[in-house]
Amino acid sequence: MAERDGRPRQLPLDLPACPALRREDFLAAPGNAAALTLIDAFPEWPARVVCIVGPEGAGKSHLSAIFAERSGARILDARALTREGVPEALATGALVLEDLEAGTFSEAALFHLLNLAREQQAYLLMTARTPPSSFSLATADLASRLRAVPVFEIAPADDALLAAVLVKLFADRQLSVDEATVQYLLMRMQRTVAGAKRIVDALDTAALAARRPVTRTLAAQVLKELGEDPGEAPSFPDVHGEED
Repeated sequence: MAERDGRPRQLPLDLPACPALRREDFLAAPGNAAALTLIDAFPEWPARVVCIVGPEGAGKSHLSAIFAERSGARILDARALTREGVPEALATGALVLEDLEAGTFSEAALFHLLNLAREQQAYLLMTARTPPSSFSLATADLASRLRAVPVFEIAPADDALLAAVLVKLFADRQLSVDEATVQYLLMRMQRTVAGAKRIVDALDTAALAARRPVTRTLAAQVLKELGEDPGEAPSFPDVHGEED
């Protein structure tokens, strides 16, 4: 415990939030409807190998977690996939291969994975930020296989979804935030899910360090520290009775 201006000040601990990753916790929206329908339809898929594509923070990992729970799939980062490890990766008959990004994975390992998944009739869910068919690959047969994989895209979040994401992220951290503060952030932060996570992480740390609730005043301070325009700071009392 440190002191500031004669008052005790709590030092923040870098403890990870525990996001709720159940099906009922997923924030459904028109932009992610196709991907969510795919997961809900399991095992009635159009193909045993599919790919969900979307920007950072769009919900790909959440959908993967839902699929893994239902199918018994293992979850593996694409960068960690090796040719020798493919049989073990498919041992349960289902696999999530996350964060497939051009130039970061073994082409030989992925080609072997696709072949073995087809032979064993295993389920394979891949996630990526861009369609694998757009990757520049040295292995022509792999490129051909990836072009044949059905892709389910998640669109960038709209305002309604971003507001819901903010509320969920605060709830994951057990932070109570009023609607006016959520709307204040929504109008001023980077308008992506990744931007929402960035501001909530920063507010969580700031609120813990200052031992105060998340208010619009604190939000304005954190936005400024992050290099984002906080706009004109509020000048009326918020629901906590703190002068903003």
